[in-house]
Amino acid sequence: MALATKKAIEDFLDDNPVWKRDGDAIKAEFKFKDFNEAMGFVTRVGLAAEKADHHPDIDIRWNKVLLVLSTHSEGGITEKDLDLGAMASQWG
Repeated sequence: MALATKKAIEDFLDDNPVWKRDGDAIKAEFKFKDFNEAMGFVTRVGLAAEKADHHPDIDIRWNKVLLVLSTHSEGGITEKDLDLGAMASQWG
């Protein structure tokens, strides 16, 4: 899989303002009412990630979830990262 183009990444960030570029990754923090809602979000992300065979770094802090997406085998951001990020944005 090839790295995403600069334009594709910029378009994604414009369309999904919760996400920020962080070097060779994109990251976003999602805040929820409580731990239960945060875990529901993590479950949805986890199921989508497993189906796509593409797994984010996930940090859970009670009602906050930090996702970091990067395709380590490609050394940066790919379409898989952008696709999973867009799904997470809909759920968060």
